[in-house]
Amino acid sequence: MRLRAAKLFDGTALRENPVLTLDGERITAVEFGVPAPDAVDLGAATLLPGLVDAHVHLAFDAGANPVAALADRDDEQALEAMRTAARTALRAGITTVRDLGDRGYLALRLRGEPGLPTILAAGPPLTTPRGHCHYLGGAVDPTPDAVRAAVRERAERGVDVVKIMASGGTLTPGTRQEDTQFDVPELRAAVEEAHRLGLPVTAHVHATQAIRNAVEAHVDGLEHVSFWAADGVDDPPPDLVRDIVERRIVVGATMGTVPGGGVVAPAVRSRLAKIVENVRLLHRSGVRMVLSSDAGIAPPKPHDVLRHSIVLAGEAGLAPDEVLRLVTRYAAEACGLGDRKGRLAPGFDADILAVDGDPLADLTAVHRVRAVFARGRIVPG
Repeated sequence: MRLRAAKLFDGTALRENPVLTLDGERITAVEFGVPAPDAVDLGAATLLPGLVDAHVHLAFDAGANPVAALADRDDEQALEAMRTAARTALRAGITTVRDLGDRGYLALRLRGEPGLPTILAAGPPLTTPRGHCHYLGGAVDPTPDAVRAAVRERAERGVDVVKIMASGGTLTPGTRQEDTQFDVPELRAAVEEAHRLGLPVTAHVHATQAIRNAVEAHVDGLEHVSFWAADGVDDPPPDLVRDIVERRIVVGATMGTVPGGGVVAPAVRSRLAKIVENVRLLHRSGVRMVLSSDAGIAPPKPHDVLRHSIVLAGEAGLAPDEVLRLVTRYAAEACGLGDRKGRLAPGFDADILAVDGDPLADLTAVHRVRAVFARGRIVPG
């Protein structure tokens, strides 16, 4: 199959008059300005690499009470709801998702299913007893030995990444985002054991001290990084920002909500402007960053919300080409898929999003989906 369009953003730069040749699941050639009478002509569309959402929760349905809804479902019902969530993402051009917290390793059962995005999965996140998201089944005693054993269990199950809750969160009564959960010795034990087994570790962190603990433990990724405090949002300490940069830790900025998609919690709404300001500061400081969504956790975050994250990042002052890299090339690299995802280049997976218009001139073009290809197959609209 060959595809023709007006423009192409290949993960690095924008070029005109592209012709892509696909052979099965891979891209075999990318040419420009060549005759291709046999190509599928997408007209004035721009071709983008399939989007990569590096932080989703397929088990949460983005309803008014996603935790209760999941608790009411048995495993087969939960799996079907997760398939629906994954298809919603795929139709929006999100061809790869990294699930950072499910119940009972359900997301692992969806990997490789036809008609779904490429799925990476963490299984139940490690958390303290009664800690954030304990109801997903990942509670562990806060000791290095217990944490190491929990990491080994996940490796034996075949997870792609280890997720650990270094702070509390709003989805769990009794925990608070400004509080830490694990101390440095337990976090370091998780990192050392995971790295011994060939797995990366990403940490859920809101509180400034939780961020510092995770950085000191040498995690590979930091999720949210809101610098959340009891009465607002902290300024990022310069020494901590410097350590994040020097250790090349990837920050997952879980920005974006659907306008009118539901009520944003007052505690979040009052802090949002400062959180976005901090994201800009981290980006300007040279922090490795990806743009992700935390899809599923509330009505304003359905499983196709990453498109709104893209637009918000542009409104926050990031250049359009950089925003697109944060959800394609850089996100694929952060997920360990940089050799086959996030680019439109020979040898890469044929994950392609065609949008009407030029997203480098107007990021809202990502809402105007013309066609989606996942591993070389057209995705039904």
